[in-house]
Amino acid sequence: MQRKDFLTKTLLAVPAIALAGTIKAATNSTKEPFIVDAGKSRFGEDNKFMGVHPNDLKISGKDTDGHLSVFDYVGYAKVGPALHIHFHQDEIFTVIEGEYRFVVGKETHVLKTGQTIFLPRGIPHTWIQLTDKGRLIYFLQPAGKMEEFFSYMGTVKQRLSDEEMARIHEAHGMKVVGPPLTL
Repeated sequence: MQRKDFLTKTLLAVPAIALAGTIKAATNSTKEPFIVDAGKSRFGEDNKFMGVHPNDLKISGKDTDGHLSVFDYVGYAKVGPALHIHFHQDEIFTVIEGEYRFVVGKETHVLKTGQTIFLPRGIPHTWIQLTDKGRLIYFLQPAGKMEEFFSYMGTVKQRLSDEEMARIHEAHGMKVVGPPLTL
């Protein structure tokens, strides 16, 4: 009977030991606190949405072992992204300044300063700024390839074809499924 107990306990311990190794391996997050100043990006990169609107990375997936990234967007025009789907990330937006219209699936919401919206992965969504100036803090969880997407798009100087945009979105875990919103 002792041998059977030993074997049972050993077999039960193996997954626990393996899980402990996985948990330890997944704790490669930044070990020191840091501050990112207003108007600055985590690594000093100058990302601008549509070449104009600051889209500063505040917390990188490199800081969180890929679990989270945080951006600070300032808009100076009534624009927003094309209708798109994230296959692997949920998004959370908090309106810091201005008003925004969000479309998520078949629902439309107008958000004002201080409101937050959760956009689950796999649901088509977009937004448009309704005021002359606006500001959003938004989170992507997990971080995925969004930092790389914004970094690449910040270097684009000319309008890309629909096929090229589709390829870039696909390479970063997204798909464009419709045009941007208009007023």
